[in-house]
Amino acid sequence: MTRILTFVAIVLALGFGFSWLADRPGVLSIVWQGQLIEMSLMVAASIVAALVAVVMLVWWVVNAIWTSPNAARRYFRARKRDRGYQALSTGLIAAGAGNALLARKMTARTQGLLNADQEPLIHLLEAQADLIEGKYDAARRKFDAMAQDPETRELGLRGLYIEARRQGAHEAALQYAEDAAEKAPYLPWAAQATLENKCRNNQWDDAIRLLDQQKAAGVIERGEAERLKAVLLTAKAGEKLESDPVGARDDAKQALKLAKTLVPAALVAAKSYLREDNLRKAASVLEPVWKSSPHPQIAELYVRARSGDTAIDRLKRAERLESLKPNNIESLFAVAQAALDAKEFAKARTKAEAAARIEPRESIFLLMADIEEAETGDQGRVRYWMAQGLRAPRDPAWVADGIVSEKWLPVSPVTGRLDAFEWKAPFGQLEGPVEDVGIDHALAAAPAKSEPAPRIVVENEPPRKDNDITVTQKQPETVEIKPAVVAVKEPEKAPAPAPAAPINGDAEPVPFFGGAPDDPGVKKPGSEPEAKTRLKLF
Repeated sequence: MTRILTFVAIVLALGFGFSWLADRPGVLSIVWQGQLIEMSLMVAASIVAALVAVVMLVWWVVNAIWTSPNAARRYFRARKRDRGYQALSTGLIAAGAGNALLARKMTARTQGLLNADQEPLIHLLEAQADLIEGKYDAARRKFDAMAQDPETRELGLRGLYIEARRQGAHEAALQYAEDAAEKAPYLPWAAQATLENKCRNNQWDDAIRLLDQQKAAGVIERGEAERLKAVLLTAKAGEKLESDPVGARDDAKQALKLAKTLVPAALVAAKSYLREDNLRKAASVLEPVWKSSPHPQIAELYVRARSGDTAIDRLKRAERLESLKPNNIESLFAVAQAALDAKEFAKARTKAEAAARIEPRESIFLLMADIEEAETGDQGRVRYWMAQGLRAPRDPAWVADGIVSEKWLPVSPVTGRLDAFEWKAPFGQLEGPVEDVGIDHALAAAPAKSEPAPRIVVENEPPRKDNDITVTQKQPETVEIKPAVVAVKEPEKAPAPAPAAPINGDAEPVPFFGGAPDDPGVKKPGSEPEAKTRLKLF
């Protein structure tokens, strides 16, 4: 663009000059060797311009002839270099595709066209060809030579790291990664491997420093870096909670500033305050996290913050959590548990049923079984709710890479990945319950209270118990068998299940309707025989 503008400016200047001379005519007289030469000013200017053009043309021809040998050499050198880079590109593509024969052929051609000292990619092509052919020792030597060259140091360390991991030499792989991360913290693979190693060895301060370097180098985005730093601070706080509660609390609070919904950090900070019997500050830490991310571990720590509290006090604290997060399954479950401990069975049943309507879980049905056993002691109903719990989805837990842990861990024990644990339902089971009949149907189909079963007694015969039914049998004294007639009561048909009333946080417990399970020893209250059937026993 600059050249075009310069050319246009020169043409305009020449045109303006000739126009100016044309408007001002004159005669130019020159005396040279006794001769008088006269011409107009315009002709003289044209002659001067032509002479300049001729001189420039002659200079260009002479310069082209003078520099032609060097130009020819440059041409052939560039042509050779282009052919070498074309062979190198073809060889790298062949190596990536696994074509060892073509890769080795292109390697030989590239070495003949290019200088290996000036083009380090030739070493990479040779190493890749050796790897394809299974010559791992030769490839490792080439990567080691590349690691000694400052220009290819990172590439060589990367190759050595991959080969060490392939052979299972994890210590050597970590050493190569640490060397690369020390010189170039912007390399993601080196920084990630070094960070995971620091975390596995519980070197939290070194891990945090390395993470800050990655953030400054732009390897990790700001949001992800803050989340990972919060995880590292939480792990550091949890490790020194016993020895230094104050320092652990400071680290946990700093982690909460970076990740406001990190439940483990809130638990560590609250436990540190509870060691000082500072219940108010512990609650001020747990309540904001509970509002944004209700968690059963927060509820358990909040409700049982003081060991000397009565069951009524714990119930009030659970209701406080429910007021902070109403219509939530964790809130309802916490209130139901606390109400069961306080012997308020009606409230416990109401809250548990409301939680089951929101999300049926194994723990909710087991809690219903506990409520039933504590209130009525009816084993039929207890077994019914336990059976529902077996078919219900599992409760959420800390899960990472297929491992279920009872507590949160900063690093996956399988892959070493940082911040791998998530609070979710463990997989490896069917989605939803095996028999998804709905919670309303489950509540309506719960068995009614059972009463003692009727007995069928024949006089003058010793009784025998058989599956909770007292039956007597009369053995014949002779070979001849005489028929006997026994009257058997036909049970009354069970009424149809009534629809269950909607349940909310303040509603009364829903009564259970429906027939009893298929148990011949259970008699329904108020049932009377309508007809008799005579059966002959032979």
